[in-house]
Amino acid sequence: MTDTLTGDIDRATEIAEDDETALVRDRLDQFFADHDTAAMEAEEYRGALYDAGLAWVSNGVDLGGLDVRPQLQKVIQRRTADEGAPDSDVRLFFGILMAGPVIHTHGADDTKSALLRETFTGETIWCQLFSEPGSGSDLAGLSTKAELDGEEWIVNGQKVWNTGAHLADRGMLVARTDPDVPKHKGLTYFGLDMRAPGVEVRPLRQITGEAEFNEVYMTDVRVPDSDRIGDVGDGWRVAMTTLMNERVGIGGGLTSSSRAGIGPIAEAVRIWKEGGHDDPARLEELMSLWTEAEALRLTNLRAAQNRKSGVPGPEGSIGKLMLAGLNQRIYAFCVDLLGAAAMVDYDYSMTRAAAAESFEGAPGTARRMFLRTRANSIEGGTSEILRNILGERVLGLPGEPRVDKELPWVDVPRN
Repeated sequence: MTDTLTGDIDRATEIAEDDETALVRDRLDQFFADHDTAAMEAEEYRGALYDAGLAWVSNGVDLGGLDVRPQLQKVIQRRTADEGAPDSDVRLFFGILMAGPVIHTHGADDTKSALLRETFTGETIWCQLFSEPGSGSDLAGLSTKAELDGEEWIVNGQKVWNTGAHLADRGMLVARTDPDVPKHKGLTYFGLDMRAPGVEVRPLRQITGEAEFNEVYMTDVRVPDSDRIGDVGDGWRVAMTTLMNERVGIGGGLTSSSRAGIGPIAEAVRIWKEGGHDDPARLEELMSLWTEAEALRLTNLRAAQNRKSGVPGPEGSIGKLMLAGLNQRIYAFCVDLLGAAAMVDYDYSMTRAAAAESFEGAPGTARRMFLRTRANSIEGGTSEILRNILGERVLGLPGEPRVDKELPWVDVPRN
């Protein structure tokens, strides 16, 4: 039943072999005829995909795309998977799903030419520099400042909860460039060089024992104006593009079919089978979780068909919101099945994560993921914020009162 339904939805993305679909398929055929992908390193392979217009398919020609509808990216993903493409590095998450679309949507032509290809290949690894100790969920309240000095900006401030910042070459930075206007209007967006003098990255140890997160200090960091993405004062709009893409990426990241062999629900099914469990009540709980996971997977497939190039709609918040709670409940179920064994065979020693961690988890990682998924309802927008977005922008409900919305940022009371 599930295979049939999934096939129906997949086929719905290709209702007719129209000109755009035919172009993508022809380009894929030509790509695999011209390249011995089994002998290629991942970076070389991704560079060749970019040059063939198969990176971000909705981008313009010469910018990694074919200028066709973004839904056809699924055609590319299926074909490259079938051909045994080199494994994707999870460190590319921020670049592929966030920085790339933001640069293409808001960046100057020179910025696109300079950064898009190396972002897709992984030559440039990105992190996100949004949250601050005093303005986590209130992104517009941030206080990191950037002051123009000739053709450069001087940046001072602190960011926190920066996943993979210790691995990154560039950071998506939002800073305040005008404190005398309302908080949403005085922000500007930059692609910060993480190796620039004055940038300091410090690890934050998590309950898993890892230091995947960081805090980043910027002291008199000089940022060329050419590294600005979008207009001065337009940082809020650019940041929203970033966050919408992030939520689509996180919300769509759940491998909810046990057939795939990885992901939360696959881990629950594996533990059930290997443990020889037969409790009917527990089986009913497992089937309920599986049904929710499958419904979320199919919802994400449907949402992908409505996705627009560059700036997804607020509907991406649905997948991210549901994923956070579902992940936590599935891994809680996993450790319950493991019983006392869940308390052993896990090393809590401090380690420095070598890559931005996956949201799915590999087989055998239920103990770690039970702890790691505590962050799912915070990262990428707290569940409370996402409910506000859905209420206001999807359901049309009245917004929460905001007494500081029209005040100049400099006049807003702060702790």
